[in-house]
Amino acid sequence: MKTQRTVTLASKGFILLSALSLLSVSLMAFANPQSVMDLVQVQLNNTDAFSSIRGVYGGVGMTLFLSLIYLMLRDTQSGLLFLCLLWGFYALSRTITIFSEGALGDFGNQWLLIESVFFILALSLALANRKAAPTHEAV
Repeated sequence: MKTQRTVTLASKGFILLSALSLLSVSLMAFANPQSVMDLVQVQLNNTDAFSSIRGVYGGVGMTLFLSLIYLMLRDTQSGLLFLCLLWGFYALSRTITIFSEGALGDFGNQWLLIESVFFILALSLALANRKAAPTHEAV
């Protein structure tokens, strides 16, 4: 019972941490899209560029935040599996970049490490959550 509670709390905490990290970028993008692009040294030069960054990082980020909060409260296991996909595909996209365009800079390498660790955490928690959850099999 104690293990199940620990796994559940760790799972919810990890989902919340992921949601809050996405929320912070989302709010930054809504308030000042250029500040998001400054992280990768890209200059936004027209209103369509500002609009796109607000939409992708702001709007999509907010959608992800709200979805993760819902899943944290209603279906933790699905939330963890969703984060496996999210963090895994982020890491995969950076890895593809390495092979397609070349080595990443400090920013990209830092985030490749973070996203890879978050993928492993999400997968580990999903597996632990599945093992710790009581089964509902017929006797």
